[in-house]
Amino acid sequence: MPDVVHVSSLAGSPLLDSAGQRLGQVEDVVARLGSGEDEAPVIGLMARIGGRELFVPAHRIQQLGPYSVQTSTTKLDLAQFERRPGEVLLRADMLDRRVINLPNARLVTAHEVELVRGEEGTWRVAGIDPSLRPRLWRLLPRRFRGHDTEHRQFVPWRDIEPFVGHVPTSRLRLAARRLTHLHPAQIADLVEAASHEEGEEILEAVGQDKELEADVFEELDDEHQVEFLRERSDQAAAAVLARMDSDDAADLLLELDQDRRLPILNAMPPAAQSKLRVLLTHNPQTAGGMMNPDFITVSDDATVADALARIRASTLGLQQIAIVCVVDDAGKLTDTLSLAELVRADASQKVSDLLDTFAPCVALEADVPEVARRMSDYDLTAMPVLDADGRPVGIISVDDVLELLVPEEWRRRAGAARD
Repeated sequence: MPDVVHVSSLAGSPLLDSAGQRLGQVEDVVARLGSGEDEAPVIGLMARIGGRELFVPAHRIQQLGPYSVQTSTTKLDLAQFERRPGEVLLRADMLDRRVINLPNARLVTAHEVELVRGEEGTWRVAGIDPSLRPRLWRLLPRRFRGHDTEHRQFVPWRDIEPFVGHVPTSRLRLAARRLTHLHPAQIADLVEAASHEEGEEILEAVGQDKELEADVFEELDDEHQVEFLRERSDQAAAAVLARMDSDDAADLLLELDQDRRLPILNAMPPAAQSKLRVLLTHNPQTAGGMMNPDFITVSDDATVADALARIRASTLGLQQIAIVCVVDDAGKLTDTLSLAELVRADASQKVSDLLDTFAPCVALEADVPEVARRMSDYDLTAMPVLDADGRPVGIISVDDVLELLVPEEWRRRAGAARD
């Protein structure tokens, strides 16, 4: 009895009773997902006997081999096979379908699904082979196939996250817990490389963490952002935009069909709506259109401890707390301090003791080349944007500039996460 069997070799093989008499034909292998184990357990087979599909439980299987399957009985329950929640047919639901290779954050196709027998005699799904070799092997007539066990690109089950949205009775979905270990940009790569249905399944999984969902939308290209918001209601789309950085949300809103922009904007919370309305008054190719209106300010008479406390209390992203704007009593910019400068300083010091005489900044009307030159000249990761009275109204991060300057062909391409 072999210790390794492939799903493709089982499908179509004869099903024998305990006396060696043919009962019918093996159609598929039934496994249970969602157990949290490294290898999904095989719970039985789907077989066809006399024109009926029925279930052969694992404990009734005496021998499982690449050429035939033998049961331990001459009698089987002839009730019509019905898939139960959480059960997956490995041939119909996984073979030649794409899965997520989590360590590499790539989509791969399961050209073969491998089963292994444990010491206790039970069978489990060990992993998949994404190479073309097993698919070519299956083109041979069954009698010439032998039993190919060589897997040069084998991916163990613990590294796989299968798509199950197409499974008729499955209550499972992609494991959001496992996807959260990926960077939002990696998840966005997967969505862009996936089919629309697969992309929806990925977004549904990460949607359990609303902040992560917003981060992923920020990383998607314009085309996919619009694609995956198109079928959502105005309220659902507004909820996504409200959690995104304001500058990214404003850009995405402008990409949507014109007749949806105002309803979605009106459905957003008042604070987020107000920020977007301000940003939308500026040309997207100017500092006012590029800036993020969420940033941290402290008065020039504050202490370093005060500034650090404000940073700790903030829910802003890392790029938005890269600098702190120091303002005078009139709210005008005095200077900026980086997070590194504040961390290195004595907590009791006044921030005014750390200030230089010049703070690199730009006006709302500054164009992209001017912003890029200013940030390059002063080696800045972030820079404040000032209104006509010299008050900071937003900051521009280096990634905002790169997004506009990097050529389209250099950016992440659809299919970059596909093997």
